[in-house]
Amino acid sequence: MPDGLMARLWAGLLATSPVEALAVFLSLVYVVLAVPRSRWCWVAGGVGSLIYIWLFARARLPMQSLLQVWYVGVAVFGFLRWPREGTMRVSLLPWRGHVAGIAVSLLLAAAIARYLAAETQAAWPHLDASTMLLSFFATWLTARGKLENWLYWIVIDAIQAWLSAAQELVFTACLFLVYLVIASVGFIEWSKTYRRQTVG
Repeated sequence: MPDGLMARLWAGLLATSPVEALAVFLSLVYVVLAVPRSRWCWVAGGVGSLIYIWLFARARLPMQSLLQVWYVGVAVFGFLRWPREGTMRVSLLPWRGHVAGIAVSLLLAAAIARYLAAETQAAWPHLDASTMLLSFFATWLTARGKLENWLYWIVIDAIQAWLSAAQELVFTACLFLVYLVIASVGFIEWSKTYRRQTVG
């Protein structure tokens, strides 16, 4: 990694506010607890999302801010729906569900992006809207215990890492890179659980 980039990353980390650091910590707790299917992941995730509503609004990423509002609502749903620790069943979504979810997400994102580009100062209207709507879908898959949610998160986290870095939320960009690793682990672990359920 070039020295200049390392210096910028280090400077960005040092400039991270305590509020952003807390949001990052809670978000990490959420995804780490989601891998073993602990319902307490939703508590950490919900509080972290409340903080990010404000952070993303300040960073001129309005759709990411709105996405956090959705996350708070899904966190309540997930906490109430998931049973006690590690007993949430893992299932698959039929391919038609994926086609419909992706198509609706991208079509709505195109319309929202046009509005953002024309009427607001949104920094990245197309990426902002697309990742927001695909994250809606992925979060719904997570709350429903669908295995494929992790594959969506791998793609979404890569894009959001770049978006956050572009808007100088360096610590948050690092968080999304960590998410990439955890999402990969989550997919492997949930795959094992799904196979055990299928065989059993």
